[in-house]
Amino acid sequence: MTNLSVKPIASNMTLLETPAHIVLFSYATPVASFDKATYSFNRTAKKWSKTTTRHINKWLDGVKAVEHPQNYFDNLLNPEGV
Repeated sequence: MTNLSVKPIASNMTLLETPAHIVLFSYATPVASFDKATYSFNRTAKKWSKTTTRHINKWLDGVKAVEHPQNYFDNLLNPEGV
């Protein structure tokens, strides 16, 4: 992948920006995203720790997000991702 931007935004919270998505990482796990093509926010349906849940909620800041299985976010990092 090219044209990637990595930005730490808080303790153990990082954003990875690709041409198609902005992906929120809690620790080293992708857990939420913004799809630039559809202007939609997405969050994992998997129940992680209280801290990871807090990271997701902080980043979304009250915005409604579509829940997806964790593999949706894992696949965003594959060259053939969603």
